[in-house]
Amino acid sequence: MNLTDLQAAFTAELAAVNRKLRALVDERARGMGLTLARARLLMELAREDGLIQSDLAGLLEIEQPTLVRLLDGLERNGMVERRAVAGDRRARQVFLTPMARAQAEDILAFLAELRADILQGIAPQDLELALSVLRRASRKIAAARSTAS
Repeated sequence: MNLTDLQAAFTAELAAVNRKLRALVDERARGMGLTLARARLLMELAREDGLIQSDLAGLLEIEQPTLVRLLDGLERNGMVERRAVAGDRRARQVFLTPMARAQAEDILAFLAELRADILQGIAPQDLELALSVLRRASRKIAAARSTAS
């Protein structure tokens, strides 16, 4: 396979794997009564509770108004609580409620199991090489986006 065909095959496979993984996680989230976006938000807060809304939007790579709509829905359902940040009237920290924490932990456990199943039989050195390639590609994409702005 020549370089052009190899690059095309790599990016096509990467996109296909991303779609399949997102569909699988979305299916699991829907089974828990969540959208994928809400599940991602809960997982981020399970990893680091009390994030400031603007930081959370950045982690999720979504715009502030989109995050506010997600938080409004989760707050109505008793899953998150927003609290003012001392010394900054505009900033709000977001915390999981105990009910949401349990759901987020279920999602994280599912993802750990999923990763183990998907990557079973792949040698650690192969994973390290693949991760290195993906990180380099990610940096190049980020650089291309920043120069396009």
